[in-house]
Amino acid sequence: MLVSKKAIDHFSLTTPTFFSGVPLIDLSKPDSKNLLVKACEEFGFFKVINHGVPTGLITKLETEAIKFFSSPLSKKEKAGSTSPFGYGNKSIGPNGDIGWVEYLLLTTNPEFNYQGFASIFGENPEIFRCAVNEYVSAVKSMACEILELLSDGLKIQPRNAFSKLLMDEQSDSVFRMNHYPPYQAVDGRDLIGFGEHTDPQIISVLRSNNTSGLQISLRDGHWISVPPDQDSFFINVGDSLQVMTNGRFKSVRHRVMANSSKSRVSMIYFGGPPLSEKIAPLPSLMEDEEDSLYKEFTWFEYKRSAHKSKLADNRLVLFEKIAAS
Repeated sequence: MLVSKKAIDHFSLTTPTFFSGVPLIDLSKPDSKNLLVKACEEFGFFKVINHGVPTGLITKLETEAIKFFSSPLSKKEKAGSTSPFGYGNKSIGPNGDIGWVEYLLLTTNPEFNYQGFASIFGENPEIFRCAVNEYVSAVKSMACEILELLSDGLKIQPRNAFSKLLMDEQSDSVFRMNHYPPYQAVDGRDLIGFGEHTDPQIISVLRSNNTSGLQISLRDGHWISVPPDQDSFFINVGDSLQVMTNGRFKSVRHRVMANSSKSRVSMIYFGGPPLSEKIAPLPSLMEDEEDSLYKEFTWFEYKRSAHKSKLADNRLVLFEKIAAS
């Protein structure tokens, strides 16, 4: 389905640049800060080019990811179950959600012990560890640049109001690699690779190979397919950023459909705050006498609540303030 003309017309007041219905933003352009704000307000999702992440880092990690996912199941399972980090297959989270996907969930801590991967990458999985760390460092830097450009566009001081949470040594960020095997549809029915959801963190940075499957939901509830582009990145606004902007930015609901002919490999950096960080609207973004839409909570409290929920649940509704009657 094509993006609604109303949404495009509204966004086009600021920029005419779209990528198959998705805002396309060149980070090297001087007006990018305002375009980023508009994209976060209208879509909660956008594509970025001239992002500064070296192609070599992307290719290196994707090669290692394919090597891992091509290994026998018995070897992949030696990476450990996702409690909290390791290998998962079809089961998404602890509450019964299932998808046509296998994945690796990793910490962004560069000191993480990768010895569980020795059976796949040899006795010393150093190449894999370096590939992950170099890639994560580069996309984290890009995520921080985007968050600081958003601060510029919103006229927030200090400029690192958002990005400092990712740069904090205690930042609770995670990295995920997904593999969606080909799936032959039965009776023409589509298969869900990863069910609809929003990301609970501040910002997500997604990159995939040239296989389609990603879809996002527009404000009117319509789903649109996002054509893949292995040379660019796609950015999701997370629930925490929606709260910090008091609902001005919208956390995007998205899903992945299984592809009937090709494998899809995606890599996602989820930029999160420290567990003890209080999540609440920034005072500098509140208009005169404007009330917060949300109760204050810590990232740990929200993460714990999300962990108890189903994938498609509206997790933020439990933290919304109920308007006085």
